[in-house]
Amino acid sequence: MNLSINKKIYFASDNHLGLPNGEESRVREKYFVDWLEEVRKDAAAIYLLGDLFDFWFEYKTVVPKGFVRVMGKLAEITDAGIPVVFFVGNHDLWVRDYFQKELGITVHHQPIALTVGAKQFFIGHGDGLGPGDKGYKRMKKVFTNPFSKWIFRWIHPDLGVRLGQYLSQKNKLISGQEDIQFKGEDKEWLVAYSKKKLEKQNVDFFIFGHRHLPLEIQLNEKSKYINLGDWITHFTYGEFDGNQLALKTWKKKHND
Repeated sequence: MNLSINKKIYFASDNHLGLPNGEESRVREKYFVDWLEEVRKDAAAIYLLGDLFDFWFEYKTVVPKGFVRVMGKLAEITDAGIPVVFFVGNHDLWVRDYFQKELGITVHHQPIALTVGAKQFFIGHGDGLGPGDKGYKRMKKVFTNPFSKWIFRWIHPDLGVRLGQYLSQKNKLISGQEDIQFKGEDKEWLVAYSKKKLEKQNVDFFIFGHRHLPLEIQLNEKSKYINLGDWITHFTYGEFDGNQLALKTWKKKHND
């Protein structure tokens, strides 16, 4: 992939729309839609690195109620020919085919390598990578098992979505989130994962979400680890101009 002149690639993660309730979530949703409208002006592509929703499950003919503003904007952007790429996070593990068919979004369930010009990227949500977090890794295997999804699909959507929303907020094992405070580079699992990856392949930028912390860590003279933060408290995003990747904060006010 090569960037055209004056075009950029944008990255965002961890909106957790629906949290803590519909009213407060809608304020953040509008704020994010404003960002999407702004970046589409020069976007070559937009990458969303997971947990767009705090809970998501697709029944065969039913999806969770709400989120029409962000979905409409994403559909508008893809209809205009701007690629939108989504990475499934631990809160929206059960994405099926709605994004692809209705919104025109490319969906990845695993991290990917990406080449843009002379730069090498490794991109993913970040959950379950690196050492430790064994409890969540076991839980993820259960939740991604086809039989588990088949069982859940038999629960009526009114009950299933409510149950999923409750567990998503209350169960830290399911969420995969522990303390989100930065405790040093040596204790960051995604940093350890990135350094291990560098032993086998050259990567200029590792980009992840999941941690809810905006982080930029230089791994060696060439490679950098970026965590995108979130759209709950930080409102941060990544911007790649063809040469440099910058972590920025969206500060424009929404006019209700």
